[in-house]
Amino acid sequence: MLTHLDSQGRANMVDVTDKAVTSREAVAEALVRMLPQTLQMIVAGGHPKGDVFAVARIAGIQAAKKTSDLIPLCHPLMLTSVKLELAAEGDDAVRIQARCKLAGQTGVEMEALTAASVAALTLYDMCKAVDRGMVIESIRLLEKSGGKSGTFKAEGGASATNQAGSQA
Repeated sequence: MLTHLDSQGRANMVDVTDKAVTSREAVAEALVRMLPQTLQMIVAGGHPKGDVFAVARIAGIQAAKKTSDLIPLCHPLMLTSVKLELAAEGDDAVRIQARCKLAGQTGVEMEALTAASVAALTLYDMCKAVDRGMVIESIRLLEKSGGKSGTFKAEGGASATNQAGSQA
């Protein structure tokens, strides 16, 4: 059942008034592929615009907080935690993981997905002058917990818990 449609098929915001306040958490990821020399420049801190990972991390945090401004039927949420981790993967990619938390009446999946997406777009924006061929791929929800629907873990997403705690 599509919860954002009413009985006449019109878009509406889901009424969460009577839902219980529970602890909710979601982890999403994005992967950005690039030329090996682009990744080397980022990791070595040699980018003329500064610390690419730091800027992308801040952009992701800001995006999570603004999700309801970007996605029409999302509820504005009082997030209690937003963490982004960026790490080199192999010699030609950066994996971004976003973890969002709150105690509330609706989930934080869209906030985590938005954070990972905007962090990836920011990384692209900062590096496009040296590598226009970068590819943003695999934006997906890795896991979510809390609420009536319980826990979800994506297949192949076991790395979420391991990587989200590491610092880049």
